[in-house]
Amino acid sequence: MSISIDQVFIKQFEADVHLAYQQMGTKLRGSVRSKSGVVGASTTFQKVGKGIASTKSRHGMVPVMNLNHEPVECTLADYYAGDWVDALDELKTNVDERRVVASAGAYALGRKTDELIVNAMSSTTTNVGNYSNAFAKSMILDAIEQLNENDVPDDGRRFAVVGVKQWNVLLGLDEFVSADYVGDTPLTTGFEMKKWMGITWLLYNGLPLSGTQRDCFIYHASSIGHACGQEVKTDISWHGERAAHFISNSMSQGAVLIDNDGIVRIKCKEA
Repeated sequence: MSISIDQVFIKQFEADVHLAYQQMGTKLRGSVRSKSGVVGASTTFQKVGKGIASTKSRHGMVPVMNLNHEPVECTLADYYAGDWVDALDELKTNVDERRVVASAGAYALGRKTDELIVNAMSSTTTNVGNYSNAFAKSMILDAIEQLNENDVPDDGRRFAVVGVKQWNVLLGLDEFVSADYVGDTPLTTGFEMKKWMGITWLLYNGLPLSGTQRDCFIYHASSIGHACGQEVKTDISWHGERAAHFISNSMSQGAVLIDNDGIVRIKCKEA
């Protein structure tokens, strides 16, 4: 047997991890403002204020908007997910142990990515609804009204993330499920996603829940920042005393609320 066979194993495993992370590891990363290749323990997202247009006299100087730039710092943290793969496991089972462990590690890191983003969302102070009433269309309209009052762009980059119970409520609305309103072309595969009222709706099972108190969010992509210092990386080492490989997956990421005006928390009662 070639002495480089371990390198084939490592490369195949790394490819499986990256593929699993990109396809099904994280649901929310693509819905926020993301910065990759960050060097250092933190990075800065710029929150830019509104500009005002003015007239000028003939041959006069063009008026300066004097945009307000407010830096928002995002701190990164390191996260790990590892497990053992016995050298003889694949001979004793009809499942691809390497792929199973690769997927599990990628999913774990993907859930951590989404957890960071949701934690950043949870720091918003803009709320509609209350924890005494179940999720309803009126809460959605109140949230959209709040975004419109804050001049949040309706540019196709508005997103909403809701839980399972709230998704079922949406499925009971003709406007949400009927092709007459939303068309009949699916946006993606792999997890639930739908376009309605100019908002991309996402089903996510990890939203804050305390007893019967559920938080959902409607937001613009630019209101939340996600920073990545290291994408998912895999390190594989052979341990002869265990006759097994130890697979360690790691990443360095963080998330932060950039603009409180661009996100609304919907408070509702979990039915």
